Amino acid sequence: MQKHPLIILFSIAMIAVPMLAMATTGILPESVAIDVGKVEAVCDNKNPEWREPQNIEGVAMQESLRCNPDNPFDIAAQVKGTNNISMETLMRSGFAADGIIKKNDMDGDGDPDLIIIKLEVIELNGHSPDFDGLVPTFDIAPGVQPGMWVFAPKTRGMSTSSFAGIDANPLLRAPSPVIRVEQGDVVWIQLENSHYFPHTIHLHGVDHPFVDNAGEGNDGVPVTSDKFVMPGQSKTYEIRPRATGTFVYHCHVQTHVHLAMGLVGMFVVEENRPNNWVQTFNVGAGQVRHPSKAILEEYDNEYDLHYHGMDKELHSIIQQNNDPRLIAKKMNREYRNGDATEDYFTLNGRSFPYTLRESLIVTEPNKNIKLRMFNSTGETLAMHTHGHKGTITHYDGVEHNPAAQIMRDVYDIAPAQRNDIKISTVDDGLHSYGEGIWIFHDHREKGIATDGMNPGGDISAIVYKKYLNEMGLPKTVGEGVGDMFTKAFYQRKVPVWQNTDPWNSLGEIDATDYKAPPASQVIIETGPKSFAELVDIETENAFTNFLMGLMGGIFVYILIFNRKKILSQFSSKKDGK
Repeated sequence: MQKHPLIILFSIAMIAVPMLAMATTGILPESVAIDVGKVEAVCDNKNPEWREPQNIEGVAMQESLRCNPDNPFDIAAQVKGTNNISMETLMRSGFAADGIIKKNDMDGDGDPDLIIIKLEVIELNGHSPDFDGLVPTFDIAPGVQPGMWVFAPKTRGMSTSSFAGIDANPLLRAPSPVIRVEQGDVVWIQLENSHYFPHTIHLHGVDHPFVDNAGEGNDGVPVTSDKFVMPGQSKTYEIRPRATGTFVYHCHVQTHVHLAMGLVGMFVVEENRPNNWVQTFNVGAGQVRHPSKAILEEYDNEYDLHYHGMDKELHSIIQQNNDPRLIAKKMNREYRNGDATEDYFTLNGRSFPYTLRESLIVTEPNKNIKLRMFNSTGETLAMHTHGHKGTITHYDGVEHNPAAQIMRDVYDIAPAQRNDIKISTVDDGLHSYGEGIWIFHDHREKGIATDGMNPGGDISAIVYKKYLNEMGLPKTVGEGVGDMFTKAFYQRKVPVWQNTDPWNSLGEIDATDYKAPPASQVIIETGPKSFAELVDIETENAFTNFLMGLMGGIFVYILIFNRKKILSQFSSKKDGK
C-alpha cells in the first residue's frame, strides 16, 4: 500500500494542534485577600448593667437588651425633670440643671403640667480650625462621618465625650431627639441658638396657636409668622396640644437644606392619664424604656423609628469650609437640591451594621409592640418587615378607622409622613411566622446601602430573645458580619465575598507578573493547586490531548485513504434515484 506524504503530514498536524493549544493555555491570576485593617468589636459591651430593668428616682424602666442601651440616669432626668432629681442622678446624666423643668400639677392628677424644654443646635462632624480633622465626630457606620446639624437637649460640659477624645457627647447625636409631652400640658420649647446660622422651630402637625400669649409668631415660619432666631438668641414656642399622635418638629429656615442636614425630629403627644410622667426625650430614638400609661394599656413595648437620608454633596460643605459666609453661599445659592441624590440612609441616626447595636426590636412570643415610623428622607420609603405583618393604626397622628385598618408587610411612607404600626408576635402564620431574627428594611434597594455599599443603610431586625446573645446581638446562623465593622469595607476596598470559600475564588485579583493568554483562549479556573497537583493535571491533559489528536489523525487518514470508495458509494446512490 502506497502512503501519501500529504496524508501523513495532515495527520501529524491533527495530533499537534491540541498539544500546541495546551502549551498556550495559562492559569488565571490568583485571588488574594485584602487586609481589612482594624476590625471593630461588634459590641463594646460597656455598662452591661444598664440592660437590666431599672428604677431610679422612682422611675421604672423596662429592660433594654440591645448592645448599647440608654443611660438610665438620663432617662430618670427625662421623666422626672432635671429640677426633680437628686444631684447624684443629675451628675450621672449629661443634662444641664435647667435642661428639662417640670412643675405645677394644674389639674391635680399627680403629674406636672408645665413642661419647659430647652434645645440647642449642634454641629456634628464639622470642620475644625485647630487640626486636620472633624469635631465632634459621630460615625453613622464604620468610618462614615457626614457633616450634620441636630437639635439637642441642653447639656453641661463639652460637646465631646471627654478631654481625651473627639467623639461626640452621647446626648449630642443624630437624629434630633424624640420629644414627648402629655395631652393638655402647657409646653414651652425654648430654642437657644448655639449655632452660626439663624434657625426656628416649626411644630409640624402639632396643635399650636399661630401667635403666643405676647402676640409674637409661634409657627416658626419666617415668611409668615416669625423672626429669625439669630446666633446667640433664644425663642420660646408655647403650645398646649389637645390632639394626640405622632408628629414632627423641624427648622423652617432654608428648609430645603436645614431639614436635610438633620434639624428634624419626632414630636409625640401622649394621651392624658393620672400620674402620667412621660419620657420627655428619647435621645437616639429606638426603644422607649418608660412608656406612657396609655401605651401600656394596649402594648408591651414601644419603639420610635426615624428614617433619614443624606446627600454627600450637601453634607460635605461644612467639612470643606469654616467661614459661615462661604457655607451659606454654597448651601443656599450653589447647591441645587433638585439635583440631589441621597447617598446615606439611616435608622435612628445610624446605618447598618451599627443599627445592630442600637435599633433592634427585641421581643418574645405573644406580645404587642407599637412602632412609630417617621420618614424624613426626600423620597417615599417602602418599609418591609420579614416574618411579620403589621397593622397600620394611625396616619400622621390620626387614628385610622378601626374597621378599615389593614395589615401589610410593606409600609409606604411619604416624606414627612408618620405611620403608627402594631406588631403582634402571635405565631399564627399571619401576624408572625414564629421566633427568629427577622430583618426589616426599606425595599427601595438603595436604602439598604451606604454610599452604594451593601449591606448598609437602614437595615435592622426584630429579634426574639431566644436568638439574642448575652451582649444584645443576634445569634445569626448565616454569614458573619465581622468585615463590615471595618472602615475598609465602606471605603470599597474589600471584595464583598472575600474568603467565602476556602480558596477565596471571589477575592481580589493579583495580576502581578501575570501574562494573559491569547484572547481566543478560554480558561476555566478550578481553584488553587499545589505544584505536584499542577504537574499531574498537565501530564493528564497532555496524554488526553495526545490520544484525541491520534484518534483524529487516524480518522482523517481513513477518510482520505478510502475516499474513492466513499465517493463511489455516494455516486451509486445518486444514480439509483
